[in-house]
Amino acid sequence: MRFFSWQRLWVYARLMRLERPVGTVLLAWSGLWGVLLAGQGQPPARVCAIILLGTFLMRSAGCVCNDLADRHFDGRVRRTAGRPLATGEVCVAEALVLAVVLLLLSFLLVCLLNWQSVVLAVVLAGVVLLYPFCKRFFKVPQLVLGVAFASPILLAHTAILGHLTGASVSLFLGTLCWVVLYDTYYALVDREDDLIIGILSSAIWVMGREQLFLALLAVLALGFWGLTGMLAGLNGWYYLGLLAGALVMAFYAWQTRHLDRERCFAAFVGHNWVGAFVLLGFFLAYLPS
Repeated sequence: MRFFSWQRLWVYARLMRLERPVGTVLLAWSGLWGVLLAGQGQPPARVCAIILLGTFLMRSAGCVCNDLADRHFDGRVRRTAGRPLATGEVCVAEALVLAVVLLLLSFLLVCLLNWQSVVLAVVLAGVVLLYPFCKRFFKVPQLVLGVAFASPILLAHTAILGHLTGASVSLFLGTLCWVVLYDTYYALVDREDDLIIGILSSAIWVMGREQLFLALLAVLALGFWGLTGMLAGLNGWYYLGLLAGALVMAFYAWQTRHLDRERCFAAFVGHNWVGAFVLLGFFLAYLPS
C-alpha cells in the first residue's frame, strides 16, 4: 500500500477534517482569547504560535481518534457516512499511525513551554482521547468536549504566567458552556440517527426542553464571560464585544426555534461569529487609551 501518494494524503487530510476547518476555527477562538487575557493584550508571539499550532494538531488527532472509535457507527449516520474509515478508504492501522504521529507532534510542541503546561497538556490529551467513548455511557458527552475545547485558555495561562487566575477560570467555564451550546446544535443534526444506533448526546438528553437548555447555556456563557471582564478589569469595549456575541446567539436561537436540521447546522457554523466578536472585544479593550 502506498502511504504517501497524493490520493492517500488527501484521505489522511479528510481524516483530520482539513477540508472542513469549522471545528478548528471554533477551537482557535479559545486559544486566542486565552493568550490575550494572559498576556494582557501583548502575549509573547512564540507562545501564541505554539498554542495555535498545538490546538490544530490536537484537534486533528482528536478527529482521527473519534473516527476510530465511531468507525462502526459512522456509516449509519447520514452526515458521517462518507468518512474514510466508514467507507473503507483507509484501514485502522493507517488511522492509528496517523493519530500517534499527531499526538507525538503535539507533545513535542508543548515541551517547548514550561513544565506546568506540559503537565496540563498531558491531562487534557487524556480528555481528548476519552471524549469519543463518552458517547456510549455519558448522557451529555458535550461537557467532555467542552473541557477539551476550552482548555487552550488554561494552557495559555500556564504558559505565559505559570499559574491560573480567577479570570482564566471564569473564561474557561464560560467557554465550556459555549461549546456545549454550539455542539448541541450540531448534535441536533444527528439526533434521529443517534437514537437509532444508541449514541448519547445532549440533544437526546434534553429532548422536549431544547430551547430552555440552549438559552440557559447562552446565559451561563455570557455570565461567566462578563465575570471574566470584571476580574480582569476590562473596559467597555470588551462588554460591547459580548453584546455583539449575545445578539448572534439570540439570532440563531430564533432561527432554530423549529429545530430544523439545516438551520441547526447553520447555527453551529455561525457561532464562529460569537468567537470573533468576543475576540474583538478583548482586542479593543487592550488597546492603549
